[in-house]
Amino acid sequence: MTSTTETTTTPLLRHHTPRWLPSTIKLKTTLSSELSGAVGDLGTYIPIVLALSLVNNLNLTTTLTFTALYNIVTGLLFGLPMPVQPMKSIAAVAISESPPLTIPQISAAGLAVAAVLLVLGSTGLMSILYKYLPLPVVRGVQLSQGLSFSFSAIKYIRFQQNLATSKSGDQRPWIGLDGLIVALAALGFLVLTTGAGVDHVSQEQEQQGVNDRRNRVQHRLKILSAIPSALIVFLFGLLICFLRDPSIFKDLKFGPSKISVVRITWEDLKIGFLRAAIPQIPLSILNSVIAVCKLSGDLFPDKEASAMKVSVSVGVMNFVGCWFGAMPCCHGAGGLAGQYRFGGRSGASVVFLGVGKLVLALIFGNSFGRILGQFPIGILGVLLLFAGIELAMASKDMNTKQESFVMFVCAAVSLTGSSAALGFFVGIVLYLLLKLREVDCDCFFGFGTSNNTKSSLDEESSLIG
Repeated sequence: MTSTTETTTTPLLRHHTPRWLPSTIKLKTTLSSELSGAVGDLGTYIPIVLALSLVNNLNLTTTLTFTALYNIVTGLLFGLPMPVQPMKSIAAVAISESPPLTIPQISAAGLAVAAVLLVLGSTGLMSILYKYLPLPVVRGVQLSQGLSFSFSAIKYIRFQQNLATSKSGDQRPWIGLDGLIVALAALGFLVLTTGAGVDHVSQEQEQQGVNDRRNRVQHRLKILSAIPSALIVFLFGLLICFLRDPSIFKDLKFGPSKISVVRITWEDLKIGFLRAAIPQIPLSILNSVIAVCKLSGDLFPDKEASAMKVSVSVGVMNFVGCWFGAMPCCHGAGGLAGQYRFGGRSGASVVFLGVGKLVLALIFGNSFGRILGQFPIGILGVLLLFAGIELAMASKDMNTKQESFVMFVCAAVSLTGSSAALGFFVGIVLYLLLKLREVDCDCFFGFGTSNNTKSSLDEESSLIG
């Protein structure tokens, strides 16, 4: 049965993939799965982009264009569904500051973070840091980020949101185009079609040969998993946008908006670095590089991303886009988890997303913000929930109590203090203290207890003899 499966599925996939395509974007699964995975990280992308455009006058044409190019290049470079996501700490500071940060100040913060990551990556320091970091601490960072996404997702689903102020309002009504029933229907549809994610046991059971009933169940699950569920939910959300406000049709203006170079002063550099870049740097190192690389190795054991390459990638793409006022971006572990969760298995997934963003930027420009402004937040919450849970479940390989202890303390501190850097520091200290307990004290105090004991035993044995 195993050989039959291989000869019937693999050649078909190869037949539908043109030979001239680079190997990094050749389909590893069905086209519908890759398309579905492409929208897996939009639960974080859309709210932040929309909030920055409303509060900070972010140019949507610029951001969509450059993030589209980032998606296409990273898909070709890594061969993974490597996401391109907003730098969340910079975005949070930019929106919440009074007065809000200007575009030059946001760009200056992005350039500062890019410079740090570029230096760490190009000098090899990031690779050294990634190699020697304790795994329980990395898992703690991943767990905290995954739970943080999940908590935000539940808020999106349960409560009405004011993205401009990043605050929750009244409970979401049951009835309505952005009501609780719509969000729960989307949630139920995704659970029915994708289940709890990839199940490796089902393949083993199929190879071993099981009864007809179980074979029928496995066949039905395969059919359900082939449905591009996340893409369907996203397109359904777009349809709701126009149903909620039909005047969108009149407000749409065709053609891209003007892209220009941003003038950054020394004052912008100072404000951007001190207020936004400093809290973002540890988050980018931990979540955008280290956690991403570790998660890529978990999901794709034969294609683990290089810490050096990911760090340099974040640095280069921001050194290009931030000069034009594009939103500072990174490679987030939550985005990778979300795209994998909904079917992304190759670089083709993010290339499709990049092409879609580029088309929207060139056709609608800044007026696309009118569409995003009506997108059901409850549906975005559903997409974000699956991404967060997938990222959090990467921590399930902590098998010993000591590893789990470090991981949970690291995650708890990160969540309570809203700081991945603080949780990381506490996790490292805790890990070292636990290792210190296992060190042989004789090595430090030099009493030679073991040697003295051994010599006395030898003397006793000789006397007896």
